[in-house]
Amino acid sequence: MQHRRLGESGLYVSEIGIGCNNFGMRVDQAGTDAVVGAALDQGIDFFDTADVYGEQRSEVYLGKALGSRRHDVVIATKFGIQTGAGRRQRGGSRGYIMAAVEASLRRLETDYIDLYQIHLPDPATPIEETLGALTDCVRQGKVRYIGCSNFGGWQIADADWTARTRGLERFVSAQNHLNLLNRQAVAEVMPACGRFGLGQLPYFPLASGLLTGKYERGAPAPEGTRLANPRSARALNDKNFDSVQKLAAFAEERGRSLLELAFGWLLSFDETASVIAGATKPEQVESNVSSSTMRLDADEMKAVGALLAG
Repeated sequence: MQHRRLGESGLYVSEIGIGCNNFGMRVDQAGTDAVVGAALDQGIDFFDTADVYGEQRSEVYLGKALGSRRHDVVIATKFGIQTGAGRRQRGGSRGYIMAAVEASLRRLETDYIDLYQIHLPDPATPIEETLGALTDCVRQGKVRYIGCSNFGGWQIADADWTARTRGLERFVSAQNHLNLLNRQAVAEVMPACGRFGLGQLPYFPLASGLLTGKYERGAPAPEGTRLANPRSARALNDKNFDSVQKLAAFAEERGRSLLELAFGWLLSFDETASVIAGATKPEQVESNVSSSTMRLDADEMKAVGALLAG
């Protein structure tokens, strides 16, 4: 397992990370222990969770699964999405951040968080207030680095300017929905990451399984899969299946699988620090790691873009 520097920070993370959104929902404590153990065995040391995953159980399960190995890994968690019924149980305000970080520390059973990320922009709170509170968390030793999630390019630029001009901690990472079927972040967010020194942490790299080849055109999604949900099943459309067919052919021409291309494309961006891939079973962790060795040159990256634009 190779490691990459997270933006311009001194933090290094494994090229493949574990998305912990299934912990506490589709995966119980025993299943979490198995996935975390498999990840550590494969050399993965980056785990990404959030205070809302699994109705706040994800952080609990992850903390217990790591146990004494906590200091061997990088834990990233997020705050900002509604966690309770009250108006103050969300967002990027100082009051909420100071309470949320303490709650995450307790659930994770740790005295520091390696990477603390705002889960989505909060238009009701000035970014200066959010960065100020996060800076205090860093200076108090509760947090090592800070990052953002689901920010647009202009919001990354605005946050960086605010941090630099106010003497506050800067975001070192950006986490965005990015894969071969959802490339919106390529045009604006990726250049912003490069310009302002943030490492990109793509999530949903396999498009909820569409890029694994396990779904068939015209057939219902297998029971228990993410796209079996009626709201998510909209992704099972002809346009996506046409793209998958083209991508599979592109990969096959190079002696690679569709899964390898999905990871390889993301890891071929200089801005990518780690690809966050969810897993519910140890075998999925092993498959993701073994499929992460492909890299595309500049001509191949252009070819993929042209193929998907056609």
